Amino acid sequence: MAAVEARSGTAALPGMDDVARTVTTPEFEGVTFHEVLCKSALNHVPESAALPFAWTINPYRGCTHACTYCFARSSHEYLDFDAGGDFDTQIVVKTNVAAVLRRELRRASWQGDTVALGTNTDPYQRAEGRYRLMPGIIGALANARTPMSILTKGTLLQRDLPLLATAATTVPVSIAVSLAVMDAELHASLEPGAPKPAARLGLIRSVAEAGFDCHVMAAPIIPYLTDDEASLRRLFGAVADAGASGVTAFPLNLTGRYRGWFLAWLTRNHPALIRRYRTLYGSSGRASPEYRTHLRSRVAPLLAEFGLATDPLEEGPYSLAPKRPARPIRGRLRVEGSSAVAPAVQGELF
Repeated sequence: MAAVEARSGTAALPGMDDVARTVTTPEFEGVTFHEVLCKSALNHVPESAALPFAWTINPYRGCTHACTYCFARSSHEYLDFDAGGDFDTQIVVKTNVAAVLRRELRRASWQGDTVALGTNTDPYQRAEGRYRLMPGIIGALANARTPMSILTKGTLLQRDLPLLATAATTVPVSIAVSLAVMDAELHASLEPGAPKPAARLGLIRSVAEAGFDCHVMAAPIIPYLTDDEASLRRLFGAVADAGASGVTAFPLNLTGRYRGWFLAWLTRNHPALIRRYRTLYGSSGRASPEYRTHLRSRVAPLLAEFGLATDPLEEGPYSLAPKRPARPIRGRLRVEGSSAVAPAVQGELF
């Protein structure tokens, strides 16, 4: 049984009403869920951000995938949590997000712009198995004739494929899967809470078999650990065999507060690389132009070899302008334009 600690009269987390309760449960050992009532579901992205979408939804804050390189770690500090272990274990759950979203979508001012999910933390992390927020979100967007894009590592998306297929008969639906590490030992160290690479390959296959063009976010590429030709060939060959339609790949960025968390991991696990990283990233937090050019020259011919549609490796992958996915054609839920909205979502902030 879950251990529940009721909260009353607690201070609100930023942008939310009071915490309704905190929950711990044996199924999520070491994780605390903070169930909150959100004031809004749709997050507006300012035009100055130059992103290919104007709205996002994040049903969760924090993420049990525990990816060492995740840019969203920095945002946890806004909630008075730290960007390290708290990000992995203190999960904020917007329990009323679907109801709030339905209300917002009924406003006369709503223009039906594409809404992106997976831009911060993963909507199909393990918590979604407990709270089941995504079916309500998908249904609300579909009923409001609002296009949607999803980027995820989470195999829980398979549960909602029938619902997404139904939604795709009336609105554009774009699905992308994040997979950048094939080595089992490195995966377990870098992203210990995320589904294994084999499971995500299965997810890619399921998405493709459901009739969607499944794009793969093969990012971030980790310098000197996953950027050699053999590793890239293994990755691109595997996603191609699974039915991926295209790939976006670019190197790790270290431009946020998560830089320290990642470098601490690197010091513990690969101390010989620290000096090379200092040279490669300098004070900017971005891989050098020479490295990006080198990686591009390695990636491009491999993607061509495996017949994967390509996106350029930009210094800022948010500069990509994804095409709006088409409506289903001849009964197949086809999402045209391999660089659909989701793949560009997380890029620049890695």
